[in-house]
Amino acid sequence: MTDVEERADALDRLQAALGYRFEDRGRLEHALKHSSYAHESSISSEVTRTPVEDNERLEFLGDAVLALVVAHSLYRAKPDWQEGDLTRALHALVEGRSLEKLARSLEIGSVLQLGRTERHSGGQEKASILENTMEAIIGAIFLDGGLEPVQAFVERVFAEALAADAVPVGRDPKTELQERAMARIGEFPAYRLVEDSQVEGDENRFTVEVVLQGQALAQGVGRTKRAGEREAAAGALARWGAEESMED
Repeated sequence: MTDVEERADALDRLQAALGYRFEDRGRLEHALKHSSYAHESSISSEVTRTPVEDNERLEFLGDAVLALVVAHSLYRAKPDWQEGDLTRALHALVEGRSLEKLARSLEIGSVLQLGRTERHSGGQEKASILENTMEAIIGAIFLDGGLEPVQAFVERVFAEALAADAVPVGRDPKTELQERAMARIGEFPAYRLVEDSQVEGDENRFTVEVVLQGQALAQGVGRTKRAGEREAAAGALARWGAEESMED
């Protein structure tokens, strides 16, 4: 089997996993082109003056479309939930970790088009690349077939979260810590950056600590500052919980 045939088979398998067959398969190919691949391909094709476009514009579109469709699905599926419940559920479904998990389940890494350096550094397994590519694919589905196939995809892959008996998502630890700190001490906690590895896509890039009344309560790490802050807040809440248990 030739490389072209193998690629065609791989894309057929991906479309089957997505539950959607593209009218224009070029849109799916476009969604799988990482910026590193587009850059290298554009350099190699300078003679023909045919630059290769990466998937970042599709990523932008897919991010917005996904938020709209998930919000609509939650609104219809959960008529008894209040705004806070809906908002937390929306964030939980469209955040990076959720999309990364979805991309891995669809084996998107195996069909990604990456530049040589990115491929050799394991780019097909990087959370940020998988997350962004998932958004680009959703953008491509929307361009190819409109909102209806995106809605069908969302309701299938997030069926458990949209089920009638699904429980509301717990509050964000940063919000809970802020409320408890204000009630307990009368001050809001602050977050301080301890370390930044400067490595794009590093799952432990940012180390952050949460501070209250000048005292560091806990540290957290994450791919983004926000993720590090969330982990630090969760650590502080766990510490307070342990201290309260000992007092009892």
